[in-house]
Amino acid sequence: MPIRIPQKLPAYEALTAENIFVMTEKRARHQDIRPLEVAIVNLMPTTTDTELQFLRLLGNTPLQVNITLLALGSHDWTHAPPGHLERFYVPVADAMHRHFDGLIITGAPVESQPFENVDYWDELCDVFAFSRAAVFSTLHICWGAQAALYYHYEIPKVPLSQKLFGVFAHNVNEKTSPLFRGFDDIFLAPQSRHTESARSAIVSQSRLTIQSETPCGSPFIVTGSGGREIYVTGHLEYDNYTLDKEYRRDLAKGLVINVPINYYPQDDTARPPLVRWRAHAHLFFSNWLNYVYQNVPYNLKKLESI
Repeated sequence: MPIRIPQKLPAYEALTAENIFVMTEKRARHQDIRPLEVAIVNLMPTTTDTELQFLRLLGNTPLQVNITLLALGSHDWTHAPPGHLERFYVPVADAMHRHFDGLIITGAPVESQPFENVDYWDELCDVFAFSRAAVFSTLHICWGAQAALYYHYEIPKVPLSQKLFGVFAHNVNEKTSPLFRGFDDIFLAPQSRHTESARSAIVSQSRLTIQSETPCGSPFIVTGSGGREIYVTGHLEYDNYTLDKEYRRDLAKGLVINVPINYYPQDDTARPPLVRWRAHAHLFFSNWLNYVYQNVPYNLKKLESI
């Protein structure tokens, strides 16, 4: 079944053109089923692009998903189109009384700062606490994963010798996990980061499991609380040209940036990039939604806290 989003949301027409299942609120009200309630805390400066990337993946499933876009009030989000957040987003504080089947917390371009120095850190900590009390399963992405691992388990982030940038192979360690149903033993996924959560600290936590990692041992997908907490260090949601845009953005700023690994044919930046992660991206998000659907109580008010 389709996701339900406002018909005037900019992503609506793009998703419809791609034959992604979407439904207007009017039609959804006539369906005698309970949709999954999924909220997205969008911390990325590419506001509408990030919306489209996640909605594309959440819409490719037979389940009906009701999307709530959440905005933190403690930061001035200047990259969204004028009036976009006011029209389509709900302040996090106004959603704290609700329960959600799923929550996605995106990455953010604040890796160089200590967590506590991020201007919206205190409000984000409230979201982390809320997720354990009122959300069945939370998906943390890239910096969002590092921040949550730090908040929940005091796992520090460590700098990399150079930016991990490109499309990398990842192993599946937990092949029986519902998140990896239908996965190949090795799959590709984009990475774009200067830091990572310390592997030794993750391994020392008995409540955490590294379910997928690179062949050299860099964690990719970590889970806790039986799958109710999911930490993804990369970007399965990225579309064809996201890494390309990041590469050319950094070049324009005069930053030292290598050509993204395993992305352009023969590393020729004049040629269109090869997309070799899309199938597993769709499969991962479909598996996550199905895991939630099969395990969450029908009455969300009966949800047990983590």
